[in-house]
Amino acid sequence: MPEPSAPPPTPPVSLAALLADGSLGLRLIAGLPDAPAERVAVHWVHTSEMADPYPYLLGGELLLTAGVQLTDAHADTYVGRVVEAGAAALGFGVAPVYDTVPGSLVEACDRHGLPLLEIPRRTPFTTVARGVWRLMAEARHRELRRVTEAQQGLAAAAARPDPVPAVLRQLAVRLGGRAVLFAPDGAELHATGRDPAPGSRTALARLARVVNPPGAASPPTSATDTLGGARLAAYALGGGQGLVLGVAAGSREAGDHTVTGVAVVLLSLLTAPHQGAAEAGRSAALVRLLLGATPSEAAPLLGPGPWTVVHAHGGDTPFAGSALAAALGSALAETDGATVRVLTDRPVTAQPGWTLGASAAVGPAALAEADTQAERALRHAEATRADLVHHREPGPDALTALVPPEEAAAHARARLAPIAGSPALTETLRTWLSLHGSWDRTAVALTVHRNTVRHRIARCAALLNADLDEADVRMDLWFALRRL
Repeated sequence: MPEPSAPPPTPPVSLAALLADGSLGLRLIAGLPDAPAERVAVHWVHTSEMADPYPYLLGGELLLTAGVQLTDAHADTYVGRVVEAGAAALGFGVAPVYDTVPGSLVEACDRHGLPLLEIPRRTPFTTVARGVWRLMAEARHRELRRVTEAQQGLAAAAARPDPVPAVLRQLAVRLGGRAVLFAPDGAELHATGRDPAPGSRTALARLARVVNPPGAASPPTSATDTLGGARLAAYALGGGQGLVLGVAAGSREAGDHTVTGVAVVLLSLLTAPHQGAAEAGRSAALVRLLLGATPSEAAPLLGPGPWTVVHAHGGDTPFAGSALAAALGSALAETDGATVRVLTDRPVTAQPGWTLGASAAVGPAALAEADTQAERALRHAEATRADLVHHREPGPDALTALVPPEEAAAHARARLAPIAGSPALTETLRTWLSLHGSWDRTAVALTVHRNTVRHRIARCAALLNADLDEADVRMDLWFALRRL
């Protein structure tokens, strides 16, 4: 299956919403005998008249075709490849090649469970695409409006005389479920709202212990689970108090994570203790810098660390940066409007909705270098569509470390084992590296399409767990390929 691409910044459109749009005139004729159309999510639209569009699909598409190269004998294979690529649905235009949808295609879609839409003669494919983008824009607008209203409600609740219960009540109302503040020992300090499913109260308490296990040195900052259709989540609050926010909702809507993130930040601030020695030292470091001290003089006041600098892109709400910092276990964050930078002494994990670049863990004196590392890691994360990239120090020179031939051969076999069973992947990687990463020259050398080269190289990177943008990684793989 093709490597999954990062989803677009707009929420998906349900197949039911497309079918309900009378201006499009779409008709579902196969592929959904039991599952409702509301559960089929369309992320984008792609048009192809290729006999096998598999290499060019990203997953989640509404694939549009007029069947230029479709035959009855080929229909089952065609649908099977489309399903294998992860397409959401198939739209078939009844003009200009066919007057009706071929029966062989209907049977194949029913057999493989691929929703098949009949596109009437009066509806061009571009009109279908515009319809999808319009519905996505409307869904995004509804999401942003809901998040904004929730932020205002939570902020107003935080200003009440009883802020913690008020914020929990507001969160439960916004999510349509239950919100609980757990003590370090797992007891419920405050709880409000309704249980979305039988047993969800017990399951939520159990999930809260996942983010606050007794004696754990580096527990996760959040955890999720499902129970009977209900969605459960637990979030460790900042401040080092061991408090946990638990939420349970009957369904998940776009923007829920952002709304909950705002509540996490507010509750972390409302439940934080008075400033302790560590926080006082960090405040003193800032004061010293403002009064003219050099970074080297102020850095020791932060504490020994080690500290990790994180650069992040994502989040489109006023509280997004603070929510990210809280999720990473830190209150040390700033943003220039485009990039959020966080300084944390906890392990960095991927966060939903964010693209992160993390530096190596360093002492206070090396924070400037770590900031550069985080910036570079963020660029790599965006280039490779990864949620999180950690800075990697260059390893030892393989050309000198693996001089004995038998050791070189053993290294090559181990390094390339994940792709050893695919001559096509191995040869494509060898040719691509020899041509300095040129897609076009590699495609010519292998007599394949340049998109096929891109797909194979992406597959190699995933199987080898390698960042092919790094020169030292390319060198190591080239060394292994030459001795394979």
